[in-house]
Amino acid sequence: MAEHQDHLASVVTYYDTHPINEQQIMHSLQARGVDLDNLTEEVLKEHDQDHFGGLQATDVLASKAGIKKEHHVLDVCSGMGGPARYIAHRIGCRVTGIDFTESRYLSAIKLTEMVGLDTLVDFVHGNALDMPFEDNSFDVVIAQEAWCHVPDKPRLIAECARVVKPGGVIAFTDILCTDKLSSGDMRRLRSEMTFPDLETINGYARLLESNGCTLLEHDDLSKVWTKVLEGRLAMYRSLAEETERSFGAERAREWDDAYEFFVSRYREGRLGGARFIARRDRAPVQDDVEDAL
Repeated sequence: MAEHQDHLASVVTYYDTHPINEQQIMHSLQARGVDLDNLTEEVLKEHDQDHFGGLQATDVLASKAGIKKEHHVLDVCSGMGGPARYIAHRIGCRVTGIDFTESRYLSAIKLTEMVGLDTLVDFVHGNALDMPFEDNSFDVVIAQEAWCHVPDKPRLIAECARVVKPGGVIAFTDILCTDKLSSGDMRRLRSEMTFPDLETINGYARLLESNGCTLLEHDDLSKVWTKVLEGRLAMYRSLAEETERSFGAERAREWDDAYEFFVSRYREGRLGGARFIARRDRAPVQDDVEDAL
């Protein structure tokens, strides 16, 4: 448990010094001449989607998850709330986000209030491994490239299966390892990118099935993400001066080195990614949960 707490503290530091942050979003909006007192989701959505593939990826995930207006959706590891706001605005459903990093959580609340979506979207400051929600609370659980930072994947999937209703959907994308990833690669990713461990496609499939879920489909996104990540690396480099002003020259250099290494692991086929769509069919059998843990 102490090891988990140490890791979670490192994740907080990672996101507290991330190049994409509330201040950076505000600067981008101001540079466009946007009136922040009259900010709308239609404008904000172009600046706050800090995940692979942007709005299109969120559209695909929401469509495959079958999200409808009457649904209550949970975004696990919701960050600054970009996807939560976008889905609520586009579909009209309720969305709750949960995130462990306080700075992200507070930014999510602020940005949501600025665009007037706080009647549909709310956020909780909490741990994905011990979520403060009742069983069977949500129609859909989503996440995008965030669970790579979470230790104890069996417990994470068990929590998601617990809070989603029977017949509900768990839909997520995540960074995965391949059999080409070396132990040295993993040590560096653990240190620089705060990935405590990484799952495989088959690993996530087993965890979902052991928690009463049927895997409806999974799509290997590795090749698509390699191209996406090349673009993200260029984007982060375009923000280097702003990152240096905000967090210092050393952090800017650390980020560039870490992200270049991260992207190189995709180029070499050592890292991958996938989208998973699963339906919770039953409550997990206790023996299954114990096996998963």
